[in-house]
Amino acid sequence: MDVQRRSTVTNSPMKMKVIEENENPKASDALPLPLYVTNAVFFSLFFSVVYFLLTRWREKIRTSTPLHVVTFSEIVAIFALVASFIYLLGFFGIDFVQSLILRPSSDVWAAEDDEEEIIIKDDSRKVPCGAGLECPLPQISTQIVASPKAAQKVFDQIPVSTQVITEEDEEIISSVVAGKTPSYSLEKKLGDSLKAAAIRREAVQRITGKSLSGLPLEGLDYDSILGQCCEMPIGYVQIPVGIAGPLLLDGQEFSVPMATTEGCLVASTNRGCKAIHLSGGADSVLLKDGMTRAPVMRFPTAKRAAELKFFVEEPANFETLSMAFNRSSRFARLQSIKCNMAGKNLYMRFCCSTGDAMGMNMISKGVQNVLDFLQSGFPDMDVIGLSGNFCSDKKPAAVNWIEGRGKSVVCECTIKGDVVRKVLKTNVASLVELNMLKNLTGSAIAGSLGGFNAHASNIVSAVYIATGQDPAQNIESSHCITMMEAVNDGKDLHISVTMPSIEVGTVGGGTQLASQSACLNLLGVKGANREAPGANARKLATIVAGAVLAGELSLMSAIAAGQLVQSHMKYNRSSKDVAAAAVASS
Repeated sequence: MDVQRRSTVTNSPMKMKVIEENENPKASDALPLPLYVTNAVFFSLFFSVVYFLLTRWREKIRTSTPLHVVTFSEIVAIFALVASFIYLLGFFGIDFVQSLILRPSSDVWAAEDDEEEIIIKDDSRKVPCGAGLECPLPQISTQIVASPKAAQKVFDQIPVSTQVITEEDEEIISSVVAGKTPSYSLEKKLGDSLKAAAIRREAVQRITGKSLSGLPLEGLDYDSILGQCCEMPIGYVQIPVGIAGPLLLDGQEFSVPMATTEGCLVASTNRGCKAIHLSGGADSVLLKDGMTRAPVMRFPTAKRAAELKFFVEEPANFETLSMAFNRSSRFARLQSIKCNMAGKNLYMRFCCSTGDAMGMNMISKGVQNVLDFLQSGFPDMDVIGLSGNFCSDKKPAAVNWIEGRGKSVVCECTIKGDVVRKVLKTNVASLVELNMLKNLTGSAIAGSLGGFNAHASNIVSAVYIATGQDPAQNIESSHCITMMEAVNDGKDLHISVTMPSIEVGTVGGGTQLASQSACLNLLGVKGANREAPGANARKLATIVAGAVLAGELSLMSAIAAGQLVQSHMKYNRSSKDVAAAAVASS
């Protein structure tokens, strides 16, 4: 594909000036040697001369020779030192100073970046992301204009970039397209995250020949995601957030935010919340709270691996290992270590509390501390990987289903018979039978692992995205078994969900972004709980389980009543010609 600068640009809605390739000659063009060779020569000359002069002056000090007495070779060396220093200062020093106090000039982008280091920019915000919630909201016009084409106007509401591409920006874009400037270095070079995203976005459009006009650019604080949530951004995806509730759980009411593009999901969960509320609410119990990490080590023999296994599992040694582990954080507290072997390979599954954080980074640091401590007593231990998949993270695994990972929660509720009939439009006997044949027997026939439920992952994913959790951890977090039983002489329905590995946090990662922080604030679990560390994360886990309970109750009722297809045809089918509207708005 031709990556040379084009004379016209059709993908961008903004007008741009085009600069010829050889319009601005560079000072480096006058050098007799290639630029990297010249730099290497002066680097070598500078350090060689410094070493020579230091050696000579040390000898003079030892022999009590005056330092001002210099030989011809020393005069030449001093001259070479000054010359190489001036060259290096002119080539590197001036640009460095300018990058701190001035906007980068066009010459910066012409320099070669073959050895550009990977950028991991520290969070430079002076306040947490959630503090952005306190900022005044942008003024939105409340005027309503009647129009027969109102359905098409929704597409015009996508934020349109107001970035004006200057002559300098055009040169940067062309440098990125040509591969001279790494795309990942734009934030560091420009010092403006929004502008970096705009330039990267335009470069992508030119390279691919595809338009990104439907992907919003402005309206997101790119500084808040830099070095924390996303690399090389070019925009953001809009996901609607709906509210289900109020969910009456443990005597409190919660309005549960759900980010989803699946119609009927929020409405169904909302109906389940209504049934729970009319029946007096649900109760939850937290069985376990501990994140896991399992490194894999290899030994020369299986006997040596077993020796470490016995050492780690010896109760007398646990306190020593805990001291090494707990140094990693004031919240991390080692709970247990379980070992398993495969030949001469040893897997150690560490479990620890992590406060209000989900805790993967926290536990990884603690595990590294323990491995460093064990290395002295077992020098033949070869650490193959800090994670050996015995954890097990973001994968369906029996160890999580049996032992648990993160928060293990049980949530239950007794639904009154009248509510089952009037709100859920079915009966207790039908629900109990359907649950046995679908969620239990059907899942067993399918060989399901932790999937003894109707659609727990639907609710977990929606709540996770809304509250800034890691969506990939939906895999093990959705492990759930739904139980239903007729009680009170068959009049009422007892329903429960048991979820052994809900992995959530209220600090760190995406939880600090403004939108996700707002959803956590809605639930009353924003940030860390200073009075009882970990309480917010535990409450969030119970809310997730409560929302799953509501979702399971409503969907199972819809299936039992034969309403599944009807409800999806009503809420999950668009009556608008979206494609035609999109064409009309473009």
